[in-house]
This record gives sequence, C-alpha cells and structure tokens, in this order.
Amino acid sequence: MDPETGPEAKGTGPASPAETRGQARGELVRVRPVLGGLVGDPRLPIWIARAVMALAGGIAITLWQGWRLGLTAAAVIAVADTIYRSRTTSVVPAAVMVTSAQRRTRRRLFMLRPAGYVALHRRAIPGSDSVIDHLVIGPGGVFAVDSERWDRRLPVRTVSTQLLYHGPYSQRERLAHANWEADQAATRLSEALGKKVSVRPAMVIYGPTIPWIVANLDGVDVFSGKRVRKYFKRQNRTNRTRLDAGQVEDIHVAAALALPPVS
Repeated sequence: MDPETGPEAKGTGPASPAETRGQARGELVRVRPVLGGLVGDPRLPIWIARAVMALAGGIAITLWQGWRLGLTAAAVIAVADTIYRSRTTSVVPAAVMVTSAQRRTRRRLFMLRPAGYVALHRRAIPGSDSVIDHLVIGPGGVFAVDSERWDRRLPVRTVSTQLLYHGPYSQRERLAHANWEADQAATRLSEALGKKVSVRPAMVIYGPTIPWIVANLDGVDVFSGKRVRKYFKRQNRTNRTRLDAGQVEDIHVAAALALPPVS
C-alpha cells in the first residue's frame, strides 16, 4: 500500500474533534486582534453613523423610486458625509494631539526657569480621572495649564467674554473643566500648606490661528501656544502679589506631594 495514500498517511482523512477545535481556536486568535483594532479605532463611530445614514436614505429612495436610485442615493450620502467630516473632523486621534501639545508646552515652560518658574507635568487629581497637564509655579503665581491641539482648519472665535467656539463647536465644557481643575489644585495646595493658595486656570491652543493675544473667557486665560513664554513673563509684571523664591519652592514641594504624577 502506498504510504502516501494509505490510512496511516498524515494530513489526509477527516479531522478529529480535537484538531477541529484547535483550528477554530487558531482562527479566533487571528481574528481577535483585527476586531480589537476596529473596536479601538476612534473612527468607528463615524463609520457606523455614515453606514446608518446611507442605509436609511437608500431604503427611503428605494421604496419611492426603485432600487437603482436607492443605491445611487446611498452612495451619494456616504460620499457627502465623508467630504463633510474630512473638513470638520481632525484625522489625528485625540490622545496623540494632546500628547503633542503637552510636549510643546513642556519645552516652552522649561525655557522659563531663568525667570523663576518651575512646572510639574501630568499631575493627577486624587479621587478623579482628571489630569492637570501642567502646574506652573513662579513669581507671577500658580497656574493650572491645559494644553490643547485642535484642528487648524476650523476657526477659533469668542462670543462676549464667556463662550469659546472651535468652528461650530462650543468649548463651554472645556472652560468649565479648566476652572474645576484649578479649583481642585488650589484646595489641595491650601490644605497641604495650611494657607490659602490661588491657582489660575489657563488654556494653551495649538493648531488654528488665535486672533487675540490673551482672552479671559469664563475665568480662563486662553492664548496661542507660541505665546507661552510671553504670557508668564507678563504675569511677573502685572500680578500684584508676587511669590518669592522660597514661596515658589514651598508650593512646588507641596504640589509634588498633593498631586501625584501620572505615568
């Protein structure tokens, strides 16, 4: 009997149940990373919304004018939504943008050391999931700075002294959160030092053109990333209450203990 065709030949004949289960597990292992990548993709909600809109429009037109026009309508809706979102939505994931903005601000703050400023970066607020991007301490006071990188294709504008818009999107919640972070930092520093410490909220924006020097919006100083050094040097001249080197060091040490670092 030919050993390649006989009953003892390897790789022929029906697979055993154990072999079948092993093959299935192998396929599942190969599929899981793909599914995990799709679920973790920040564009997935956009794709789902686009598919739903195209499907709904296609069905409506099909019931009205027939499947040919329905298919065309679905394709047109998908293309139109793709074009619209490409103009209004950044293609860079939010986490990457924030990290990039934080790095740029960190470099600018390092250059302020000769002016008496020290900074702690990525400090956690105990009891919450919030992180202060930069806690800056110097002669001009204490500041909780939020570094943002926004889509440069969308304009930035204000309405009165309370509202900030990036394109059509209100940034009211971002301003409120910046105020909350500054309040939390002030509370913890005051408790640690046994005296009142004020913390001023600030927001640094990279990407779009900022059509002002510094705007105080809902209590938050908002300015372009390229003005970081000028902003803090100006605080040395304009703030009535200045911190001396000893006070800066005391607050720096207290902040390092009260606001733990985030790895």
